Amino acid sequence: DVYKRQVTVSGGKHVALTLSPDLKNLPLVTDYGVAMNYETLASVKPDIVIIRLGDSAFPAGEDNNAQKTIQTIESLGIPLIVLYSPNCYENSSPTAISDEIHIIGEVFGKEEEADRIASKLESRQEMIRERTQNISDEEKPDVLVLGLSPMHRTQTSAGIAWGLKTTESYMIEDVVNAKNAFRSDLGSFEVVSAEKVLAMDPDVIVIGTAAHYAPPEELYEASYYKNLRELQAVKNHRVVSLPYTPRNSAKRLEYPIDLMVIAKAAYPEKFEDIDLNEWILSFYQDVYGVDRDTAIQLRSAQLMDWGVET
Repeated sequence: DVYKRQVTVSGGKHVALTLSPDLKNLPLVTDYGVAMNYETLASVKPDIVIIRLGDSAFPAGEDNNAQKTIQTIESLGIPLIVLYSPNCYENSSPTAISDEIHIIGEVFGKEEEADRIASKLESRQEMIRERTQNISDEEKPDVLVLGLSPMHRTQTSAGIAWGLKTTESYMIEDVVNAKNAFRSDLGSFEVVSAEKVLAMDPDVIVIGTAAHYAPPEELYEASYYKNLRELQAVKNHRVVSLPYTPRNSAKRLEYPIDLMVIAKAAYPEKFEDIDLNEWILSFYQDVYGVDRDTAIQLRSAQLMDWGVET
């Protein structure tokens, strides 16, 4: 389908796998929707196990599945660290990740490195907040985070959206100081109909990439989204995609990039001096301590090369 190929993008790679390709050779003990294989876990004789709730294999946070996993690992006598992602808290700032970073720093005796990384992330969030803090409610654009996973594209639904009390909403309203167009109070993502999206008619659409990566062109051109062409964000070409971040989207070390993408889309005039491409490369070099060539590889892995033309 030539038409489809023009408006969809394949590829993308986890940042950790880009930095450490040998990770793919390690045994996979659990995955999203796949139960923990305790036999495999025990066979690798780990010195310590770190699990992260509210993410990937444990998307629901501290539910029965997580509790059973924790109890079973502890019964095997394996030292266990449990981290809580921002997903585990209501309306959580992505800087909650700093707590996880500090815990990992303590575990490996790298407290100073943990402090350095956490402060690099927090300072970037603060820079964005400072630029947008004095905006009146009348000036705030309505921003919708909309996921375009084919799994959620049906006769009745257009995709998934993140409502209030989510980290995505915190990023929009408390950091970027715009307005979340989706005013649902559920506190997680929800499937939304095309009618619902048309009724919201946001000024800006940010395509979430937790379940599937879609470029703006998919909304602009794909035949299966023709019913959304009347949206002002689509008509005005104010649609941007978050970096490729499978499974947990905004709740990882690269969250400042997500924030800058949202901020530039919401308030282009306030961030016109920011060259997104250079800002992203600088972020990778600063946080991961890599050279420019490796930073370029990371940018490609997160499907952010469109920033070169921004």
